[in-house]
Amino acid sequence: MKRRHWIEISDEPWCPRGIRNAVTDYCRFVTELSGIYNAIAPLLIDALERTGGRLVLDLGSGAGGPWLRLQPLLRKMGMDVTVCFTDHNPDIVAFERARHLSRHAIMYHAEVVDATHVPAALPGFRTMFSAFHHLDPDQARATLMDAVAQGEGIAVFEMGGQRSVLMLLAVLPVPVRVLFAVPFIRPFRWSTLIWTYVVPILPIVLLVDSIMSVLRMYNREDLSALTTGLDSYRWSTGTVRAKPIPVPVLYLVGIPAGATFNVAGE
Repeated sequence: MKRRHWIEISDEPWCPRGIRNAVTDYCRFVTELSGIYNAIAPLLIDALERTGGRLVLDLGSGAGGPWLRLQPLLRKMGMDVTVCFTDHNPDIVAFERARHLSRHAIMYHAEVVDATHVPAALPGFRTMFSAFHHLDPDQARATLMDAVAQGEGIAVFEMGGQRSVLMLLAVLPVPVRVLFAVPFIRPFRWSTLIWTYVVPILPIVLLVDSIMSVLRMYNREDLSALTTGLDSYRWSTGTVRAKPIPVPVLYLVGIPAGATFNVAGE
């Protein structure tokens, strides 16, 4: 299936902030509940050890992604890291919640951060969870080049990691899931309730954006192609599978040449 960079409604500047925040809140809720990204912990630890990093700069953080579960897991596995959230549309309410619940192990940058041109004042090993597909190929390439130019390691993770009819079918029940999930999503926002049950736009937006996300997904070959010519870094791409939910997680990890990888995917 050919990659299509069609629009996601919540990405567009005309999308109301209440809907955009509700979309990222829902995505974070599902990510946390499923624990899908726990499977990448050994891979991330290996990359951090090889770069000597203990500060993670998370790009395109949305509402916080997997970090409220992942950061304590890394600590339990012997890797204590501080995480800094950044985003092109920073959600300060969600970021503050994560900072409080993590007891300040998670912090955030309140200003807009462009993943293709990260300010030098924001150091750290860069991560992106379920965000890389939002970038078109030129932006995706520029994001990798910026990490290389600043000498920072980078790791990109996408659950699903493939464009297929099966993946499209898997997202069709999203509207029903939204109706059941919204009362349990935190932080509580009246706007989310309104956009779900009074003016039921959120279930439709999430369905459309989920379909677009599948069509926008970079596969393993696409990711490898994006690293062409970036030879000062060593790149590793593959998949790991989450447990107990057998959902593949596609990854691309880049660290300065001279380091090697211990953890291999499929």
